[in-house]
Amino acid sequence: MQNFRKILFVSHGTVDESDGLMQALAVARVSGATLTIMVVCPLLPEGFTEYEGAYTDGLIARAGQSLKKSRELLKVDEGQVPAEIEVDEGNNPAERIIRRVLQEDFDLVVKNVEGRTQRKGFKAMDMELLRKCPCPVWLSRRIEHPREEVQVVVAVDPEYEQPSAYDLAIRLLRLSRGLADSCSGTLHVVSCWDYDVDEYLRHNYPINISDEELDRALEKAGSKHRSKLDALIHAAGIEGPIEIHHAIARPDSFIPLLIEEKQLDILVMGTLARTGIPGFIMGNTAENILQRISCSLLALKPSDYKSPVNV
Repeated sequence: MQNFRKILFVSHGTVDESDGLMQALAVARVSGATLTIMVVCPLLPEGFTEYEGAYTDGLIARAGQSLKKSRELLKVDEGQVPAEIEVDEGNNPAERIIRRVLQEDFDLVVKNVEGRTQRKGFKAMDMELLRKCPCPVWLSRRIEHPREEVQVVVAVDPEYEQPSAYDLAIRLLRLSRGLADSCSGTLHVVSCWDYDVDEYLRHNYPINISDEELDRALEKAGSKHRSKLDALIHAAGIEGPIEIHHAIARPDSFIPLLIEEKQLDILVMGTLARTGIPGFIMGNTAENILQRISCSLLALKPSDYKSPVNV
């Protein structure tokens, strides 16, 4: 797995967050990383300043309870994964988190999804982190399986227009391979392709192209895309069990269905838009996928991405 050094776990300090903390601790243990728990909360209104000490102490205590529970369940002690808890008060928590990442060079942010009763999709704060946070973001949902049965899937596109997209695909494959090795051992790789011209030509009678000719063209396009996918996997230099899901389908339809059907637990994917607008990173396809998935998410951006948030 990628050697994360500093992991930032984002807490609200109001509920049990041991699900996400267990995932953060597990990654930290494998990577040899330190863990900082950042409790984000609003400022106390005027007239309540006398309760400031009790307010922050209560938030720290609640986060500490979740940390203690997570350590006990994972059997991870302080010596294996050092952790500290801090409270950060103010408005716009997503921007404060991103500034903290930029100021202290965190290389992974982990948090529970907002709205824990919401089975699919992500709410505003999570989406802002996915759009603007420069380091990988892990949004955690409860995983019911034991670690050795946890299933990891990575989504990649072997047809890239920019070097940064190729580099991102290689990073996705290598990171997900390491993650799968620490879980079930099998890495699921999903890649979708399309041949839009088929539906325009197949029943266009004035052109009169036979179904057999179109079928051959379709098969050739699929083989070409699969060859590119195989070459990308080879270039990543990953080994171990791999299950490839190569489909002619829209990724924002196929990937959520695959996750449901195979009961996959963690999706690793990139958030890369085909645009030159600074700070604009989420493409329509990526956003559509995110609003339909029901598993934990580990999202990466290109290494040259610059956050629009100022320190």
